[in-house]
Amino acid sequence: MSVVTSLSREELLAMQAELEARYAEFAARNLKLDMSRGKPAGSQLNLTNAILDKLDGYKTEDGVDARNYGGLDGIPEARRLFADLLGLEYDNVMCGGNSSLNMMYDTIVRTWIFGTGGNTPWGKLEKVKFLCPAPGYDRHFAICQDLGIEMIAIPMTENGPDMDVVEKLAAADDSIKGIWCVPLYSNPQGICYSDETVDRLAAMKAAPDFRIMWDNAYGVHHLYGEKALKDIFKACEAAGNPDRAFYFFSTSKITFPGAGVALMASSKNNMAETRKHMGVQTIGPDKLNQLRTVRYLKNADGVREHMRLLANELRPKFDIVLNTLRQELGDTGFASWTEPKGGYFVALDTLEGCAKETVALAKQAGVTLTGAGATYPYGNDPKDTNIRIAPTFPTCSELSMAMELFCICVKLAGVRKLLAK
Repeated sequence: MSVVTSLSREELLAMQAELEARYAEFAARNLKLDMSRGKPAGSQLNLTNAILDKLDGYKTEDGVDARNYGGLDGIPEARRLFADLLGLEYDNVMCGGNSSLNMMYDTIVRTWIFGTGGNTPWGKLEKVKFLCPAPGYDRHFAICQDLGIEMIAIPMTENGPDMDVVEKLAAADDSIKGIWCVPLYSNPQGICYSDETVDRLAAMKAAPDFRIMWDNAYGVHHLYGEKALKDIFKACEAAGNPDRAFYFFSTSKITFPGAGVALMASSKNNMAETRKHMGVQTIGPDKLNQLRTVRYLKNADGVREHMRLLANELRPKFDIVLNTLRQELGDTGFASWTEPKGGYFVALDTLEGCAKETVALAKQAGVTLTGAGATYPYGNDPKDTNIRIAPTFPTCSELSMAMELFCICVKLAGVRKLLAK
């Protein structure tokens, strides 16, 4: 197919008629397909059902009864498993409940109320700003919006956030207190931060209480070969900023989202501050869930083996998405997209001004997508182009139908936009 922007008005009108007919066929099927969030499908969750049978005893390795109070940091075997898996220091790892998002929110709120490193609590400052690589994760942005933190959108490159922009802003403005990062298979583009990006984040000039919120949500979610990520803590230590990073991870997309194990890790100083306040907030996490999770996964190699099973479950779905995009949209000029090697999403950019229309058309025909604009701070995609595709929840047959319809919607919205000009 010719590049759409070079077509005549007559050719565009003919294409529109063909697309309208294909769209009407799908609309008549009364589809009800959900691709709005990165939820695991039932078939993926079933791979982990054996975890429910792993509580044949309640004592942790150090003899503590997991049914009782205590254990603020989580059980020792869970801390060690994830320290080994992720290359973290055991003493600086804290395992919590099922939600890493909860731990991120609490980390920001503690700094908001109490400050960090002896600096003024953020909530007492006239202005607090955060750098937000975009497209990015809408729930990160929601935390900032909930607390009234001003968000600054940072363009993404193939190596992570545009570090020239990040360094310039952070060095010039002490009210910029942090940056959100999904460093491996970023949400939604699937970008992996380069070693240089990690080093520059660790070493750049910034406010003394500037914090990197390092959400390594997809750190073991490889689909097409493994990708290594440079150690943010070693980079910060080498740069003389040992307290700069907070690290987050969870098993929500490894075992069960409703019964995962989240963790947080940071420097010795930061963890001491965290324990001081968390010791007032809670007596301890759900140790029984941590215990059965460890007994199921066993060790770091056990996690890797389980992730190979999940990759075999998910890879066909990503293949459907990418192959359909190539077949329907390749070389047409209607869209561009990422081809991630892991994670949970594919990001697509429509013609300028067409993302909202595309999502609306899909919804009218029975396919619910993540809202256009959700991948930008304040829900404001300045060019109205970015759409996050979440392939994991539908079955393969449902996904094939949904992606064919989606591509029709991308093209139909694009043709209408061009004709309106």
